[in-house]
Amino acid sequence: MSRKGKSNGAAATPAEPEFTSIEICAGAGGQAVGLHEAGFGHLALVEIDEHAVETLNLNINAHPRWVWERDHCDVLSADVNLFDPFRDVRKGEKLLNKRGLDLLAGGVPCPPFSHAGKQLGKHDERDLFPRMLELVEILNPRAVMIENVRGIMDPKFKHYRDWIIARLQGGTYRGDDNQVAKEEGLGYSVANWDVLEASDFGVPQLRPRAILVAFRNDIIKDLKYEWPTATHEEPMSVADSLEASMHERFSRYFTGDRRQQAHASFNRWHSIALQRDSELKGKGGGIAPTLVGGSKKHGGADLGPSRAKATWKQLGISGMGVANDIETCIQKQTEGRDLFGPDGPMLTVRQAAIIQGFPTEWKFSGGKTAQYRQVGNAFPPPVAAAVGKSIIEVLRSARERDGSLDAPDESESDQSQLELPLDKLAPEPALRAS
Repeated sequence: MSRKGKSNGAAATPAEPEFTSIEICAGAGGQAVGLHEAGFGHLALVEIDEHAVETLNLNINAHPRWVWERDHCDVLSADVNLFDPFRDVRKGEKLLNKRGLDLLAGGVPCPPFSHAGKQLGKHDERDLFPRMLELVEILNPRAVMIENVRGIMDPKFKHYRDWIIARLQGGTYRGDDNQVAKEEGLGYSVANWDVLEASDFGVPQLRPRAILVAFRNDIIKDLKYEWPTATHEEPMSVADSLEASMHERFSRYFTGDRRQQAHASFNRWHSIALQRDSELKGKGGGIAPTLVGGSKKHGGADLGPSRAKATWKQLGISGMGVANDIETCIQKQTEGRDLFGPDGPMLTVRQAAIIQGFPTEWKFSGGKTAQYRQVGNAFPPPVAAAVGKSIIEVLRSARERDGSLDAPDESESDQSQLELPLDKLAPEPALRAS
């Protein structure tokens, strides 16, 4: 990430980032983490869930890599329908007014288009595509990124997609009465709207996401946008991704009364997960099914519908609930449920976060169920990073082409300590447990 600041013998003071973003429906920060890695400095993160807001504040206030955001990013606990960027963005107000906005991003709610729901589309009160487009008109960002579930690409939503594209770049679409209507557009070109599979980017999970990328016409001009390509030839398996954390959990019982059971249970899980990975080599590997965060309207957290639970069982993991963290498990003596159940161990929230591609240092606020929902509803950071980098390639090329004055002052050349290496975003292969 190109962030520079002064050095006076003490810690470097982060200066302006090269590119800025505002994100709506930020959730627990999956997209924010990825875009931060790509090179964006956030001016605002807007989220309505109180636990997710606490998570964003917790991490921004704690990590050295987020020092710039600490001073310049407003974490707003707000309904995005009531979000007024020129009223609510306070910390980064001067920068927004001085340079404008490089990227408006958002993972708008998925239930209106999810195969797991009724797919009511624009007739679902939770649909926020219209509000996202209103904010595009208000903020006039140089680029737009909108993330949603694969279901938005279904044929039944073609007319709605046509309207969204026409709203951005102008053109025709068919309305509810099936009559052709026309939009003048907002002065953008939709560079691509397609599905990316998270497992292609080092995320050990089957998680296809539909992503729209658009650029303001004066930015894209004669430039070509390159859609992200896979960063991993082979999927990262659950066996490799969770081995270290599973060993850590079971090793607490490797001495004492449960030592034989603990060793046997760990080896059983590891053997099942490795066997599944071996059986599916070249066919997607032993990756996890899509994590499902659910909503407050439903009961406690689990790992999805019956088909997903069956897949988890084939990976040696019980999908019937979410386990307590290590210390809580010991304190409450829930190891019989959490680790030694007949279908194998349950996942902890931290392990679910690994499956989602969060960096290991990212923490979550709230109770266990609230934390799991934040993880399950997140956009995998490595995918967001890949898309963010592809957007920055165009923004940087446009700046070089136009000799833009919007770039930050490059005269202060000390590198800050805010970079989050990409290999810290994707789950790393664990060392074999002894």
